[in-house]
Amino acid sequence: MQHPKVNKEKDTSRIVYNSNIMVADIPEEAYDYVVNGKSAIEWVMSRQGVSTHKDSGIVNDANDFAIETVGDPAYPLRLLAKVITVSLETTRIVKTLREIEFS
Repeated sequence: MQHPKVNKEKDTSRIVYNSNIMVADIPEEAYDYVVNGKSAIEWVMSRQGVSTHKDSGIVNDANDFAIETVGDPAYPLRLLAKVITVSLETTRIVKTLREIEFS
């Protein structure tokens, strides 16, 4: 999973899931929901993507893990979609909350 580049700039409105699937029209405010210093969307992208360890060559594929644990190879994509929705809704709710004053 990665953001495509447009004029050498990362396009955060789209996420390339694989060569056949692209998630598009992601609002910028979806990235406002931050968990542990990173947007929840970017956290999912880093954890649920396919990566190869440089030294050992071991491939970490979230799709394989999803098949083994939850029996659904589309789980990483479904999780990404859910996190985008949760991020947008959480941001919307937080904006409606009134300020609490402490004395």
